[in-house]
Amino acid sequence: MKTSDLTKAWVSHGYSIFAYEGPTGLKIERLAKLVGKNKSSFYHLFADLEVFTNVLLNHHLEQARILAQKESECPGQKELVEIIVAHKLDLLFNRQLRIHRENKEFETYFTKITQFSVPSILPVWQHIIGLQENSYLARLVLQLTLENFFLQITDETLNTAWLNGYFDNIRTLVKQFKNTKSVASLDGTV
Repeated sequence: MKTSDLTKAWVSHGYSIFAYEGPTGLKIERLAKLVGKNKSSFYHLFADLEVFTNVLLNHHLEQARILAQKESECPGQKELVEIIVAHKLDLLFNRQLRIHRENKEFETYFTKITQFSVPSILPVWQHIIGLQENSYLARLVLQLTLENFFLQITDETLNTAWLNGYFDNIRTLVKQFKNTKSVASLDGTV
C-alpha cells in the first residue's frame, strides 16, 4: 500500500469514527485494527493523535467546501435533500464540532465553516421556506433551524423522508408567522 493510500485509509476510518462518536472515539489501537496496520504506521504518518485530529479537521474543511458549493448550485428542496443524504458523514462530523465546540480548535473550524456554508445555502433555503422576499428573516430562521437540525440529526434521521418532513415543518412554521399580523417586527422593521 502506497503512503498516500495508507494515509487515506487512516483518515477515512478516523473521519467516520469522529463523525459518529466524536473525538473520544479516536483511539490509535482501534484505528490500527480498522486499517490493518500496526500502531507504528500511525505514528510514522501522523506523529500523534493531535496531528491526526488536525488532519481530520482539514479534511472536513475541504468536504464542507464541496458541500457548500453543491448547496449553492441547488435549485430546490428535492436536490438539497439528495445532497444532504449524500454528505451524511460530513454533516455528522460537523455535528460533533458543534457538540465539542468548547475545544477552541473545533470552535475555530466550526465558525470558519459556518461563515461560508450559511451564505451558500441561503438562496435555496429562502425558496424552500417561502421567504424569497425577506432575506433577513430567512437568515434568522436558518440560524435557528441549523441549531435545531444539528441537535436532531443522527445516522438514522438523515434520510429523505425525515429531511422532507423537517423542511415541511419549518415551512409550516414560517407560513404561520407570515399569517400573523405582528410578524412585521420580526424582519427588523418597526
